[in-house]
Amino acid sequence: MTPDALLQAYDEAVLWPRVSSNPAPTDFDAAYQQALKVRALRIARGERPVGYKIGFTNRTIWERYGVYAPIWGPVWDTTLTHCDGHGFVDVARTRQPRLEPEIVFGIAATPPSDPALESLFACVDWLAPGFEIVQSHCAEWRFTAAETVIDGALHARLLVGQQAPVRSFAGSGDALDRLFARTRVRLYRGDELKEEGAGINVLDGPLHALLHFVRELQRCPGAPALQAGDVVTTGTWTIKLAC
Repeated sequence: MTPDALLQAYDEAVLWPRVSSNPAPTDFDAAYQQALKVRALRIARGERPVGYKIGFTNRTIWERYGVYAPIWGPVWDTTLTHCDGHGFVDVARTRQPRLEPEIVFGIAATPPSDPALESLFACVDWLAPGFEIVQSHCAEWRFTAAETVIDGALHARLLVGQQAPVRSFAGSGDALDRLFARTRVRLYRGDELKEEGAGINVLDGPLHALLHFVRELQRCPGAPALQAGDVVTTGTWTIKLAC
């Protein structure tokens, strides 16, 4: 599919055709270049990128979806919502939406080239709980890894909760790792417990997920660097739930 066709499917919340005269790329490098073209189209029409999402950082879901490495894509001013307590996200014009509880980081400075965990920690300003609404334009959530990349890294919406300075939780990246390793989240529908997960599920911890993403972003030709003020959501702690 062309970048214009990909954006049209996103806007209209329709499934991709099963057969296309412009098949999706089959490798990550080509897929990211296609995704960058869609990004340029969205900027040209007035949308503003405000950060990134990282997907498939939870290894417990890799076999379920047949994707065995993390992916990443942009978050937009049109898809991001902040709240201090209860929040509301409109899922109209999304396709096959699902819900993910995540940790979101606020970035204070552009990370150095090929950063280590501690130098990356120094670039983080705040963290917050978040819910990402993910979606797929492939029928029944059946896709290749490359297709998830050109499908906006499956991003639809992001709700970010109350922000807290990261150093109010830990004074180092290693300490933050240890904190997340023993932290769990429970996801309820009403009073019914639906899922439970742990921070360690996310590539051994959300800061590790951020580190992996920054290194991959720096290796991607044409990808904009992470900037001060960007938000990055680091991947689901649980198995996805239908909205």
